[in-house]
Amino acid sequence: MTMPVAGDDLRLASAARKPLFDYLPVSLFGSVMGLTGLGIGWRLASARYGLPGVIGYGIGWSALAVFGLLAVAYGAKAVTAWTSVQSEFRHPIAGNLFGTVLISLLLLPFVLQPLSPLLAVAAWLLGAGGMILFAFLIVSRWMGSRHQLAHATPAWIVPVVGLLDVPLAGPALGLPHTQTLIMFSLSIGLFFAVPLFTLVFARLVFEEPLVPAQRPTLMILVAPFAVGFSSYVATFGRVDAFAEALFFIALFVFAVLVGRLRDLPRCCPFRISWWAVSFPIAAMAVAALRYAGHAQAIAADALALLLLGLATVIVVGLAMRTLVGIARGELRQLAG
Repeated sequence: MTMPVAGDDLRLASAARKPLFDYLPVSLFGSVMGLTGLGIGWRLASARYGLPGVIGYGIGWSALAVFGLLAVAYGAKAVTAWTSVQSEFRHPIAGNLFGTVLISLLLLPFVLQPLSPLLAVAAWLLGAGGMILFAFLIVSRWMGSRHQLAHATPAWIVPVVGLLDVPLAGPALGLPHTQTLIMFSLSIGLFFAVPLFTLVFARLVFEEPLVPAQRPTLMILVAPFAVGFSSYVATFGRVDAFAEALFFIALFVFAVLVGRLRDLPRCCPFRISWWAVSFPIAAMAVAALRYAGHAQAIAADALALLLLGLATVIVVGLAMRTLVGIARGELRQLAG
């Protein structure tokens, strides 16, 4: 039997330390958000218009599977390339996108509740507690050091959107003594949404345009108002004048940004960052479906179905292009 030489030991040690998925951005958890939001939209459409309910559940199950795969992959990155995770978290723009993991946990109870109410509650509690802590850390970071206006991209909205996602599934879980937590999250989320939107809007007006890879994140600006509408309705159980105002603001911002992004496929190559458009569009469709139930008007129903169809086409297109890229071994390039 031959004995290993020192060179073999060094090569084995080097292989053991080889980073895994060091190129994988945490923002890819936005795909879970988009899939879950689209699944919720189809379930609402099934209840209102009699569309096949299995579509909504199927999309939700795929979101759960994607979350599991990404959790394993990013966990491997954290173990083998911890410095990359630290650099990503400390980045003035990318660091905000760690909220996508927690938002995913806040949305997955819609999928988990029919399968396991206990898992649904556990995911919501973990997401809610983590989101409040994350928002506190990010706001402390903003106030604790000087930042450049150029860093105020739409990604800064994510911690606020995360807080607004806390009330979405909370009331349906039937947990006692959570109303204060839900009101806290809704209040802080809506309060910070206005100055952050203003700050990002000022950056877009007075600074250089976003680089092509960041242009899809513009759609994030819709989320505070679309998600805020759904969270407000979920918390109070009604669509009042304030809720209508949130919906109309979301609709206006959405209409403006759709015009800005219509040429995206022609001017920018596909990147994982394109998934940033999926959740805001799905959230807009969900808000329109909820509003249609209140308005009881043909125009509102037509708008809701139009937005649901648009969200479906976009999410399916993103999923297919991502899967093709993975099959071709292009994931590192697409993450760039």
